[in-house]
Amino acid sequence: MNKARKIAIAGATGMVGQSFLKLLEEDFFQDSEISLLASSNSAGKEINFRGKNHKVEDLSKFNFSNIELALFSAGSSVASTYAPIAVSQGCVVVDNSSCFRYEDDIPLIVPEVNSKVLDDYELPGIIANPNCSTIQMLVALKPLHDEFIIERIDVTTFQAVSGTGKKATEELIDQIDAYEGNAKIKSSIYPKPIANNVLPHCDEFEENRYTKEENKLVRETHKILDPNIHVAATCVRVPVLNGHSESVHIKTKRPVSEDLALKLLQEAPGLSVKYGKSEEDYPTAFTDGDGSYLVQVGRVRKDLWDENRLNLWVVADNLLKGAALNSIQIASLLFD
Repeated sequence: MNKARKIAIAGATGMVGQSFLKLLEEDFFQDSEISLLASSNSAGKEINFRGKNHKVEDLSKFNFSNIELALFSAGSSVASTYAPIAVSQGCVVVDNSSCFRYEDDIPLIVPEVNSKVLDDYELPGIIANPNCSTIQMLVALKPLHDEFIIERIDVTTFQAVSGTGKKATEELIDQIDAYEGNAKIKSSIYPKPIANNVLPHCDEFEENRYTKEENKLVRETHKILDPNIHVAATCVRVPVLNGHSESVHIKTKRPVSEDLALKLLQEAPGLSVKYGKSEEDYPTAFTDGDGSYLVQVGRVRKDLWDENRLNLWVVADNLLKGAALNSIQIASLLFD
């Protein structure tokens, strides 16, 4: 396995970029030299990392020829320009944006689900990181699909504002302060106030009247898990700072045994299962998802009317397993 002696973080000043740095500081590639990259507006800023101040460099002027691995979280427009440049200079790119996810020749990877796709992938190249909601759902559903064969998924997501970015997080906090102070609530990030509200609207609406986020769940499930699964999604933005939750209902080809389903989930990689006699034995975004490397599963129960249906509740940190951590886990499959 190759060594990632030098790693670049593109989008180092953003929320996912900061999550990359925390992971690299605490648990991953700790012997590697790290370069911090961002737009010209952020170039020159200093970020404390591993006990030292590191100056942020201008991505547009950076030479990747001495870099083995680049972790991109700078948006699709930036990735479309600079990820191919990095690859042309001999660098492996793991991209967190939606830019390359649906390209036939670019792998879209959740390590616990389809890492074998990388066995025949020629490097250097680009590897795409899926959408946060897709990642946590498919980590939970992979062991169930292997055993029972999932034919249909109906999912409602409850997505934290950190998925939109730092400004959305700040807007939620400002709106809560305004509400408590009886001041006028202003909305600029979302079309309606997010404080004390839920918005069935994540990303833009597309021609089929589903949002881009909902269509991502369909397309990415087909590419990563199985193109034959029917997927219906409703994505909802909720006034939670960090951590996405999902209510997932599946229909399977074979009858589902609840005991076997629990056993499969408990033994699967990347999962933590909460199941017992306590009425409160379930995960939440705040108490379990936020800060955890694992996807959390609870409320596992058979459908009341159909032996081929199962319900479950899935929670994860959207900045970690839904973004930075999944990207670094992909990189760990390729590099020491």
